[in-house]
Amino acid sequence: MSDTGAQVAPTPKFSIIAGISVLLLAGMISGAALWVIAAIAAAILLVVNSFLANTWSRSTVATRLGGDHELKMGSRLPIEVKLTNRSRLPVLWLLVEDLLPRWATCFDPPTLQVEGDRVQVLLLGAGETRSLTYEIKCNRRGYFQIGPTVMETGDMMGMYRRYRVGTQPQYVTVLPNIVALSSYEIGSRRPIGEIRMRDNIMDDPTRLRGIRLWQPGDPLRSVHWAATARTGSLHSKIYEPSSIVGATLILDLHTSSNPKQNEPVRCDLAITAAASIANSLHDTNEPVGLATNGRDAADRIRLEGWVGDHRVRGEAENAASMTSENERLRPVIATPGRGPVHFKDIVRTLARLERSDGLTLSELLVECESQISADTTLLILLQQCTPESMGAMIGMQRRGRAVAVIINTHDINDYSQIAGPLISAKIPTFHLSTEESIAEVCRQTLLR
Repeated sequence: MSDTGAQVAPTPKFSIIAGISVLLLAGMISGAALWVIAAIAAAILLVVNSFLANTWSRSTVATRLGGDHELKMGSRLPIEVKLTNRSRLPVLWLLVEDLLPRWATCFDPPTLQVEGDRVQVLLLGAGETRSLTYEIKCNRRGYFQIGPTVMETGDMMGMYRRYRVGTQPQYVTVLPNIVALSSYEIGSRRPIGEIRMRDNIMDDPTRLRGIRLWQPGDPLRSVHWAATARTGSLHSKIYEPSSIVGATLILDLHTSSNPKQNEPVRCDLAITAAASIANSLHDTNEPVGLATNGRDAADRIRLEGWVGDHRVRGEAENAASMTSENERLRPVIATPGRGPVHFKDIVRTLARLERSDGLTLSELLVECESQISADTTLLILLQQCTPESMGAMIGMQRRGRAVAVIINTHDINDYSQIAGPLISAKIPTFHLSTEESIAEVCRQTLLR
């Protein structure tokens, strides 16, 4: 017969107390003074060990120096945690570990490269202060939680262990690289903007280029009456064509279309390209927006981050790690805007983005179509394209949206397979193979 209830194994502390009680009782019954003395000595040792473990745990205080930081890729960040023993008793051993996300240290080179020891065993004298110091080199963009600091101590016999979270974590934003674009020539369907265009499809009446003799078919409003009166023959005004070249960057970061074997290289490349395009538009004072199905790491840490005290170090380590499922059904959207503040917000958002199991690209386009400006080009960055996503992009093109697609793949055959149906639907496509190709990717085609 199987037991209906689970049996709980006795703890070592309970076993020790039970053994002392049995020894004391046996000594009292048999009149063996040596057994009684041994039981009393064991009880005193148990109490002293418990007192020392509790005192060492409560009296050790950790203080983290420095707060949140915003850094560029390749920067180095010094980390220092001060540990102080506030009691009059020395702490004979203290295991200190400053936690880092496991996924940020598993690549070669790692996303966060640690130089120095972030795990140490210390001996603290009465009132003594010592420091845990190391340095982090930020090799890739991202949003990282540094800490919390977990401390472990206990008695010298190993009967008691105490765990504490010593300090709150600090957060580091590593911004993506920005590549200077030699030119940006993806215009929207909205005419009469700030940028002069080559194709004369619609003249901008605010940009007078010159005058010429009137020709049949010229509208009456284009007649240059001053030149006509001066010369005695009809003359017409000539205008420059112009357009708005702003863009709404649509970044596909769904796990199904961004395979794990390509990470973190391809996603980082797409985000670098998006940041570079946003920088180019910012330099020309053009509007730039963002929409993505990725997950904001700040939201993840806010929802899944560390919580208060941890009775075991494993729980603290799990709090600093990432969950396997990253579902996010609410897209990250930034409406098109201008100015340095808006640009910095977009770059920070791009830096924090992670892959997600939530909305696919086709679902993202359907979800946020009403929130995307019709005046800017929809510049979509993707790795793989499903038939549903292809249909969604072609549908937006047919509904009058200006759509361009940057295909983020190293293999030219993969690019050709995705670009074929898009080109047949008159959607410009660009091949993003390496970081060196970012500077050339946006000046090949003029979208009208």
